[in-house]
Amino acid sequence: MTSRTGLTRGELLGTVVLVGLVVVAVLALWPYGGSSSEPSASPTAEQWDDAALAQSRREAALPPCPRSAGLAAPGPLVGVRVPCLGEPGTVEPAAAFVGKDVLINVWASWCAPCRGELPVLAEYAQRPGSVTVLGVDSNDKPGAALALLTALKVKLPVVGDPDNAFTAALRVPPGLPVSYLLRADGSVAMVTPPVPFRSADEVASAVERLRPVSR
Repeated sequence: MTSRTGLTRGELLGTVVLVGLVVVAVLALWPYGGSSSEPSASPTAEQWDDAALAQSRREAALPPCPRSAGLAAPGPLVGVRVPCLGEPGTVEPAAAFVGKDVLINVWASWCAPCRGELPVLAEYAQRPGSVTVLGVDSNDKPGAALALLTALKVKLPVVGDPDNAFTAALRVPPGLPVSYLLRADGSVAMVTPPVPFRSADEVASAVERLRPVSR
């Protein structure tokens, strides 16, 4: 039997099946939450192997993580200590940035949009008058994170969050990347809408919008 389109019933059935397979394939490849894949299991802070990371750290050559500058101002990050990605040791960001505004960017090596945003953040950080940018590598393997930063030639201070203490304190949503402004008074504000920055100008605009008026 031939349809009005001139195709036989068998040909129509074959076309429907082919279209269905294409739709299934597209849905299967569509990135979930903007990420290139689901995050793999990351080691806890106690499982970080500084000796194994030594070479990757040398290649990445990240700036040193900030150290405690005094008592942290009241806020959600007080008492949160996380390992430094670029060197051995831990840091408490709330105490390290006392009296300063800091842009915190939560990212991961498995997050596809993060790869485009990291160089933009690095460009902004080099501008005169910019606030410090602190990267937080979330739910990730430190070796993979260092390899990505090396490939992108991004030089930012970065901490890991292997025990999810940082992301829990900020109530970070599941989709990455997401950024926050840690204010000098210890309060934290999320950059909304939580979409990747496309230019250093966008970063500067978001920072100025969230900074206190009387600074």
